[in-house]
Amino acid sequence: MQQVTLNNCDKPMPAIGMGSTFLSSRPGADPSETMKSALLEAIKAGYRHFDTAFIYQSEKPLGEAIVEALHLGLIKSRDELFITTKLWCTFAQRDQIVGACKLSLRALQLEYVDMYLIHHPLSVSEIIQKLPVPKEIIHPLDIKGVWEGMEECKNLGLTKGIGVSNFSCKKLEKLLSIAKIPPAVNQVEMNPIWQQKELREFCNAKGIHIIAFSPLGAYNTTWGHNRVMECDVLTQIAKSKGKTIAQIALRWIYEQGASLVVKSLNKERMKENLQIFDWSLSQRDLEKISELPQHKGFIMASLFGPHDFVLQLDAEI
Repeated sequence: MQQVTLNNCDKPMPAIGMGSTFLSSRPGADPSETMKSALLEAIKAGYRHFDTAFIYQSEKPLGEAIVEALHLGLIKSRDELFITTKLWCTFAQRDQIVGACKLSLRALQLEYVDMYLIHHPLSVSEIIQKLPVPKEIIHPLDIKGVWEGMEECKNLGLTKGIGVSNFSCKKLEKLLSIAKIPPAVNQVEMNPIWQQKELREFCNAKGIHIIAFSPLGAYNTTWGHNRVMECDVLTQIAKSKGKTIAQIALRWIYEQGASLVVKSLNKERMKENLQIFDWSLSQRDLEKISELPQHKGFIMASLFGPHDFVLQLDAEI
């Protein structure tokens, strides 16, 4: 596994992470137990970076999987893992952030996480009962106050690094103007069908590392699509190289200098998704991919509602 050195983070990050949102609404077996088993399989396959969030309800099964991995000897120490979790919007107030981080740590059964992210650049003033949410409970993020809380989490040793998710260049500019500890990462949607060129260039210039979510298009989610996996250009490149379409898409992200978070229950695909480091795309391959029509998948308005402020956020990123 390739490692990435991050600014303002005390630990290198594996370039590929396993997301743990994919079972939150899965029917049938106990989703928590199924998720725990899947995460254990991922550890066996070689994953050492795991991405979760308070709102995913996957922190507890991830914590249980870590405990069992240690018991089984799959890992020798928790320090072998890089764990990312996220501050949810209902806790995005200056005086709630340390408590929210500690709440996540209790669910994870950990003393610290390796990366703590602001999940969205907005706050919600009431507990969300259903989606979309009423317009009157959505508010602009107090970036200065919230970031001070994130910095406190790092200074207290609750997290090795702090960063953001779904932040635009405009929001990052404002954050950088007040931050004592600049964000180490920005986790955003990125794949060959949504390449984020302007945002990537901005983050690269500012020393902020991009982590791609939905690297394969997040098919079977409320916002996802199958445009990546059904892309003719990617299919042709995959056939010419004897690789899977997913491997081509993931390798493309890696060659852009970004890291990525994948999700799969299939043991073989888990392994295949890690096999992107000992080969490369040609210049012609990269040119073909750069010419692909672009389509944004994740729309915040589809989650929170088509309110003016949310639509403004969507237009920025």
